[in-house]
Amino acid sequence: MTQNTNNKSKQSNKLSWNRREFLATGAIAGVAGIMASGCAKAGAPETPAVRSSDPEVIATNLQDNVYTQLLGVRPHIGAHEHLSSLSGSRMPPEVMQAMAEANNYFVDMNDLHLAAGQRIAEIMGAEDALITAGGFAALMIGAAASLTGTDTERIKALPHPTWSKKDCLFQKAHRFFYDNAFQYAGMNVVEADTKSAFEAAITDKTALIFGLASVEKQTAVRPPFPAKHRKPTPPETLMPDEIIEIGNRKGVPVMIDMASDLPPVSNLTRFIKAGADLVVISGGKAIRGPNSTGILAGRKDLIEAARLHNAPKNGIGRGMKVGKEEIIGLMTALERYIKLDETEMIAGWNKKAQWLADQLQDIPGLQASYEMNTFGYADVELTWDESIIPLSREEVMKRLKDGNPSIIYDANTVRTMQLEEGEEILVANRLRSFFGEEIKKG
Repeated sequence: MTQNTNNKSKQSNKLSWNRREFLATGAIAGVAGIMASGCAKAGAPETPAVRSSDPEVIATNLQDNVYTQLLGVRPHIGAHEHLSSLSGSRMPPEVMQAMAEANNYFVDMNDLHLAAGQRIAEIMGAEDALITAGGFAALMIGAAASLTGTDTERIKALPHPTWSKKDCLFQKAHRFFYDNAFQYAGMNVVEADTKSAFEAAITDKTALIFGLASVEKQTAVRPPFPAKHRKPTPPETLMPDEIIEIGNRKGVPVMIDMASDLPPVSNLTRFIKAGADLVVISGGKAIRGPNSTGILAGRKDLIEAARLHNAPKNGIGRGMKVGKEEIIGLMTALERYIKLDETEMIAGWNKKAQWLADQLQDIPGLQASYEMNTFGYADVELTWDESIIPLSREEVMKRLKDGNPSIIYDANTVRTMQLEEGEEILVANRLRSFFGEEIKKG
């Protein structure tokens, strides 16, 4: 009897794979499938499952990878902000593993959305929350919820509301290039300039008031830049907390967009605590979830209404679908993010920035300075004497993007927050050789 039990135990052990072993095997098999499919070049090396920190290996992989093999698209080194148009951020290994595991199962998407929203609400101190297909989708679906509530007929009417309460109020300083999301939902955008004009513009037609969190750090709607270039905030500019107070006092819902305003992690709860009715966050930036995810959190009744607009429901956001793997990926990334040591993380970015600036100090005509930016971490600002290096900013950016390795950075600012170990060495070497060659040409 004992012998039979032991045999069964051995068989069970053989069949019970460790989850990490299974996921690792799956990842290797996936790469092998691509290689065997004929998409890869003959004799090309397999892409490693784990990112290398060896600059030579990184450079080789940039030339031969899943993007080049399948579609002929060249990846670049991301010395830039978490920009959606440039792929957002990199998802950490545990996020990728969770998404791979999520792919193995079927779930009811309504149940999954509800459970994920409840957990996000706990983290953010909100009454409820919803995962959306990115920050823009959260703006649009939040706007739609403010227009319709849970009224079925009104939900069907969008984006052509037949009622008068459909204005979204902006202060001019808070206008930005994504505010067409509100118009797509069916809202009229109303703009006011001064503080007094803003309050006066609130009428019985005002369905929503909007605030942009980043105005606290910089008035220009753009990626962070060296703080020394920041212009004083005009005294008439309303801060998010002021907009929230006005909305609460007037009885009009307030939405705060803080899509890019992490870190600090405290911002996850800050605007909800201040009384915002809706808060928008990008899932694919600092949180490092899928680039196609976002969060809309806030008042329970508004989130309930937003859910009726969002996939899998058949509202205006039906086409803005978020897959089960993306939901699990975002949840895994968010749980990871709230446990990070932010001080240590930012210190790591700053250390790379200082090292990179140091490597570029002896190039004639080039000034590479370590600068704290408007969001509170350090970058490397590049400026040059065009009589020695006869290139414009646009020409330099284009040549670095088109070169080998391809490097993309923000305006004159080389950012290290997204550089993995070893990539800063590639960036330093490329910048030194590039500017050195241009000096010789000049």
